Amino acid sequence: MPTGLVALLDDVSVIARAAAASLDDVSAAAAKAGSKAAGVVIDDAAVTPSYVTDFTPDRELPVIARIAKGSLFNKLVILLPAALLLSAFLPGAITPILMAGGLFLCFEGAEKIMEKLGAEKHGQTLEDHPTDVAAFEEQRVSGAVRTDLILSAEIMAIALAEVADESIVQQGIILAVVGIAITIAVYGAVGLIVKMDDIGLHLVKKSSAAARGVGALLLKAMPVLLTLLATVGTLAMLWVGGGIILHGSEELGLHGPAELAHAAQHAVEHATGPLGGVLGWLTYAVISAIVGLVLGAIVAWIVHLIGKARGKH
Repeated sequence: MPTGLVALLDDVSVIARAAAASLDDVSAAAAKAGSKAAGVVIDDAAVTPSYVTDFTPDRELPVIARIAKGSLFNKLVILLPAALLLSAFLPGAITPILMAGGLFLCFEGAEKIMEKLGAEKHGQTLEDHPTDVAAFEEQRVSGAVRTDLILSAEIMAIALAEVADESIVQQGIILAVVGIAITIAVYGAVGLIVKMDDIGLHLVKKSSAAARGVGALLLKAMPVLLTLLATVGTLAMLWVGGGIILHGSEELGLHGPAELAHAAQHAVEHATGPLGGVLGWLTYAVISAIVGLVLGAIVAWIVHLIGKARGKH
């Protein structure tokens, strides 16, 4: 075999080994970054079903697919390049931008609670018998994608912080892997959740008594689960939004509110023994939600006041 060809094959082998090692590094870094964002991922999965529950069964999966497509666009086309550019050239802008998104989540969550308590509703459900169902669907999808943008920004920011020491190319690849994997996981889970009643209906028609029993259980459980998820989704907007505000304020030098929240968390952890981790987290989440509710209610009041002044609903 000619010497030149041997050298070329050696070079190819070295490049292949380096590429394989690089892929292993990317996989490990993506897994680490994704795990750090797990809390926001769970919140995202809790929030999304509330945008789908009003639709007829034949439109549930198509609506979820549209939202998932919008989520991928958010992560890969908007947030990924924006995160890399801001990280490289204007890292100080990341925290204020995230805080603005957190404030929007607070507003959405607070408005939903205000409506539950009897305030004027803003937005339709199918119970209102919209005259244009296609426009109603478009509104719901747009709202879900808009909320996803904020949650995805938090996910991408957390992931970026975990790979800050990598090259910009590696950062981009890892963020893309994390974004795609999380989108598939979240919207796959959401699709399974909202179709569980259909699965139950299919099972109750089976000849097996066990299958019919499982199907009947699913049919009874799903309305309760969807109602619970809608409630958790609203609360998630508040505790994620409030948590972003607390963390961002600390990053910008206003330490007091976040320190008080962490002090309460640590006090509960030390006082509750084996349950300290869970109850400590719950304490911080409740405080974050209260902060989010107060800030969101103020923003909602201002937005509605401006809307009335301009003669808009």
